[in-house]
Amino acid sequence: MAQHPDGESQHPVAPAGAATPPPPPPRPGLSYASPAPIVVIPPTPRSVRLARTLWLLSFVAGLAVIIGSFLARTSNLERLRTVVEEMAPGGDANAVTTSAAIVFWGSLSGSLLVILLQAAMLAVVSARHGWSRWLMILLLGGQMLVTVLASAFLVPEGDAGRNVLLLWGAQLLLAFVGLVVLFMPSAGRWLKAKRNGP
Repeated sequence: MAQHPDGESQHPVAPAGAATPPPPPPRPGLSYASPAPIVVIPPTPRSVRLARTLWLLSFVAGLAVIIGSFLARTSNLERLRTVVEEMAPGGDANAVTTSAAIVFWGSLSGSLLVILLQAAMLAVVSARHGWSRWLMILLLGGQMLVTVLASAFLVPEGDAGRNVLLLWGAQLLLAFVGLVVLFMPSAGRWLKAKRNGP
């Protein structure tokens, strides 16, 4: 350590060739922007969870009819040919076959389309858009109309026909109860919270 002539000690002198310490990092500037608030997502109420479960079970019942009708399409088409021949006796065989196929595949497609649209609206409801509940009322009415029309063509005779009717009845009942549950006060408050805040 170097000594001052007066006897006072000075700061130590770094030896030659020693690395100098890096300068301190610059201080951050002032920020006038407040941090973004933490979004609090309210828990899904029991009524909404119950409605989703009922609608999903409704879809399962409807899809069971569609899958069963598709697997038994040969017998269904044969039966429909007889129905078409009774409605228009003396028709061309090719025309009868074509008409039966149009009726069968049209009934299946209509039933499947209704289920897909209802599933899409259920996803919109789960995203907390309350307006979709009103569209689901219209879809339920459309489902009832499609079911009545399809019942004239997709219901076979015997036990298989009773099973189809039971599944369709369960589908409509589950969808109706699920729709009613979506209009309960707890579900309404949960959906309105989307507009009022988080």
